Amino acid sequence: MKQLQFLIKPAAGHCNMRCHYCFYRDEQQNCTDTEDYMMSLATAETLIRRCFAELDKGGFVSFAFQGGEPTLAGLDFFRFFTQTVQKYNQKRVTVQYAIQTNGLAVTEEWAEFFSKEHFLVGISLDGTPDVHDALRPDAQGNGTWEKVTQTIELLRRCGVECNLLCVVTKRLAKKAERVYKSMKASGVRYLQFIPCLDPLGEKEGQNPWSLTPEIYGEALKSLFDLWFEDIRKGTMVSIREFDNWLSMLKGFPPEACSQTGRCSMQNIIEADGGVYPCDFYVLDNCRIANVQDEKFRFFQGIFPEM
Repeated sequence: MKQLQFLIKPAAGHCNMRCHYCFYRDEQQNCTDTEDYMMSLATAETLIRRCFAELDKGGFVSFAFQGGEPTLAGLDFFRFFTQTVQKYNQKRVTVQYAIQTNGLAVTEEWAEFFSKEHFLVGISLDGTPDVHDALRPDAQGNGTWEKVTQTIELLRRCGVECNLLCVVTKRLAKKAERVYKSMKASGVRYLQFIPCLDPLGEKEGQNPWSLTPEIYGEALKSLFDLWFEDIRKGTMVSIREFDNWLSMLKGFPPEACSQTGRCSMQNIIEADGGVYPCDFYVLDNCRIANVQDEKFRFFQGIFPEM
């Protein structure tokens, strides 16, 4: 079965938060063109049209949206996107949607849209109110924990499937038990813990949030013990890293590219239509093409028929 996966950044670096460790802003500052764009409807339609032209009946496509903050592209953009997918999906390819959002702009209207279109919604939440508010303020410098947790509850009420993404910084790593219990209290049972990265080209460990391999390792061990104890109690929480390790022990390949031991080609689509191989390499020398380039073909994964 042929498969296409896209990670789309419709609002580029536009964001209504000012996270201290923002990886996207760091990437932008290492590029020649630092201007933020909004993806045009024409660019979105070109991407969609070309996507379905390359897939066969029985295929699969995943459209994931990230940023910056992707909801700043506006709900009308996303409605256009899903309606245009329906227009071009003449071969009845299986379509999956996901979005990673900070949750600030999500209203009941957004939640109803996500529910209707079956979006998997990832919410960024840094473990505990004090750490989250210190590192993830809004544009006015105010804490955002309360608003984000209200968004999580709104999405749950609307029947939207959610997971939580926590950036593990030095301060947060040292309180793993409190973080685990705090995130469980949200009611969401799918969690991800990703290590915070230092800025490109800077000496590691110079920032207050800088994470070392040793500290991250200790945090993972503490989380594993808590996670395993919940399994024994019959109250399992899914943690992506541990789920992958279990799968690998059973002889299956990991689904997380960071655990395969090698880079895999992706289709990262910037707001101006630029195509890149990986979210960590959205840099000038890694730009592959533009969606307007008809000679370019998206990377496809080939999977056995089920």
